Amino acid sequence: MIVNNVQLVLENEVVSGSLLMRDGEIAAIDQGRSQLPGALDGEGAFLLPGLIELHTDNLDKFFTPRPGVDWPSHSAMSSHDALMIANGITTVLDAVAVGDVRDGGHRLDNLNKMIGAIQQSNRQGVNRAEHRLHLRCELPNERTLALFEALMTTPELALVSLMDHSPGQRQYVSLEKYREYFQGKYQMNDRQMDEWETEQIALAARWSQPNRQAIAAHCRARTIPLASHDDATAAHVDESREIGVTIAEFPTTLAAATRSRATGMQVLMGAPNIVRGGSHSGNMAAAALAEQGLLDILSSDYYPASLLDAVFRLANDTRNACTLPQAAAMVSRNPARALGLNDRGLLAPGLRADLVLAHTDHGHAHVRHVWTQGRMVW
Repeated sequence: MIVNNVQLVLENEVVSGSLLMRDGEIAAIDQGRSQLPGALDGEGAFLLPGLIELHTDNLDKFFTPRPGVDWPSHSAMSSHDALMIANGITTVLDAVAVGDVRDGGHRLDNLNKMIGAIQQSNRQGVNRAEHRLHLRCELPNERTLALFEALMTTPELALVSLMDHSPGQRQYVSLEKYREYFQGKYQMNDRQMDEWETEQIALAARWSQPNRQAIAAHCRARTIPLASHDDATAAHVDESREIGVTIAEFPTTLAAATRSRATGMQVLMGAPNIVRGGSHSGNMAAAALAEQGLLDILSSDYYPASLLDAVFRLANDTRNACTLPQAAAMVSRNPARALGLNDRGLLAPGLRADLVLAHTDHGHAHVRHVWTQGRMVW
């Protein structure tokens, strides 16, 4: 297949031209229009590498679309996969919570069910995106280590993150924001919330550090990429680096982001943070990190459509010097390299033909077509 008359978003520039796919790979890139009959006319839209998502909670929503609703696995996985592809995401790490902050919550109940759905749909070949697994390990929980050890040999496992959502630190330095989030999510009154806070602080004091050290040791032994989560201080970052972390997920302060980059970690922030103009938790704005050249990877987190949207917002933001190729690298080349996926992430001959054709004709990014390994899937 030839995709003709497109703006090719290459590693360091954007050029007009055409792209040839053959046997699932990019065979050639040419400047200028192809004259061959049957070529797909891209109508001047942007052709980008397929987006690579390292941390999305989206799968969870399809398994429990409403409180108390347990949705069939095949339908949930199929709908999730379709939404990923519709937003240009061709490689996705489905984030599954291990040791959820609310024991007995639907994430914990659905743990094996969701992982089983990823595995079964992969084996059956029904997914259009490539799905892998990201284990989000909630450290202040006595069950976290045992659950992780039961899952750490899962073939699909591609990333592990270490998180501590206990009150008064990291993401929730602001107790007001902490109470607002958890009271809204779990409908707790003030007395219940007081008891909840006390319990979470005690659990963190008992379990966070032992779990952090043990899980990190397992990841180092198995060469599983490891991410920190919500580091807020230079001390947090140094601790993360010491145990083998290579990706700094959602640092909450400029100091933490600066220190992460200085120690060699790639800084990952949420694309919704870019789209909304700031953090919903009142923490570091991703655009501010981009302005200082401290942003490496974007994740759609809880809103898949934000990923492509954020790329064009960053490229059009006059407050930073981020070009479209640099912004596109945050959702393609950089996450691919962070995982050691050297067969994708760029428009270059010999790499996988995972592609997104997107236009901005009406001032917003819209996906027109998506290919995975040379096959049009959208």
